[in-house]
Amino acid sequence: MSVPPLPPLQRLRRAPRHLLVCEKGHARHERSRHAAHVRDHAYNCRVSFLIPECGMLPEVLKGTIADVGEYYLVRNLSVHELVAHDFIDAFVKKGKLILSVDKDTYEELGLQGRPSRYSGKKAMRYIITIDLTDSGFHPDSKKHNRVLWALKEKKPLEFDFLLAWYNTGAEGSTLMSYFSKNQIQALKPKITFSTLRDLQCPVLQSNELQGKPEESCSTEELFEWLGAVLSQVTLDNKSSSFLSTYCCPQPNTVVEKAFLCTITGFIIPEKIIQLLEQLCCYFGEPKLAYWLTLTVHGFADSPVSWRESEHGFHKGGENLYNFVIFRNLDYWLQMAVGTNDDCPP
Repeated sequence: MSVPPLPPLQRLRRAPRHLLVCEKGHARHERSRHAAHVRDHAYNCRVSFLIPECGMLPEVLKGTIADVGEYYLVRNLSVHELVAHDFIDAFVKKGKLILSVDKDTYEELGLQGRPSRYSGKKAMRYIITIDLTDSGFHPDSKKHNRVLWALKEKKPLEFDFLLAWYNTGAEGSTLMSYFSKNQIQALKPKITFSTLRDLQCPVLQSNELQGKPEESCSTEELFEWLGAVLSQVTLDNKSSSFLSTYCCPQPNTVVEKAFLCTITGFIIPEKIIQLLEQLCCYFGEPKLAYWLTLTVHGFADSPVSWRESEHGFHKGGENLYNFVIFRNLDYWLQMAVGTNDDCPP
């Protein structure tokens, strides 16, 4: 049976597809993949953690937050500078340059690529991937000269870039000196703290991802509740509210106070792994909290989400993940993407 395509107006009215993948593990298990999942999600613009029954952060957590590090804004940077071997030798140990370009730009560049998976039958966007550390991409090679010519002369591309670099063996100021001839500015992430009072929190059991009626909430219910909390949506379900009638899932409990910290900027995975480790260590001493959360949002317009998985903006550009870390160091990992995205790993 054939199904006729929906008219354009109906397609616009349809709710976009979203994916939520959940898994559980233990932070101290030798085969735990929690750090690998963090490392594979490179382009992060916001990190938030919520700790119920907490009024003041331990000093070690404060230090980890303060050490998130700088990132850099470089204006009017020519893309061909990112394939120069001076840049590759200084900053790229292993990596690829991935360009998501429209059809006209792709044809003008003349570089090999592939149609976007989300272009439809008539491709209007293409993905170009250049392995910067490939053995055949050495100086004066045909491949390197071809790419350099395309980006520098045939179709010069110039953008504003956010750059972040993690290397324990060198000074962070190296990026500043390398791009000293460009308009470069060092930026610090914005950090906000708040205390949420009388917060309704779902009751969770670490071994029950699906929840149990009248005993615990599911991972999906927790994810929805957390989105409301981080968006500062009230949870009292008042009929007079014109914004939201959402309420906390059942069963729930009211905590006197909860600590919320949000970091906004360009946050690299290595710093998130350090923060995640310190949040696990939070339960090293007896605490009233049974669980806490760490939520990480990727840039909406990033060309990839996890690893090299293509990421499309569509209507919202969602790509994020959330850890629920329990007192016994069991964890839930929730990974979510929007319509134009591959399934998270």
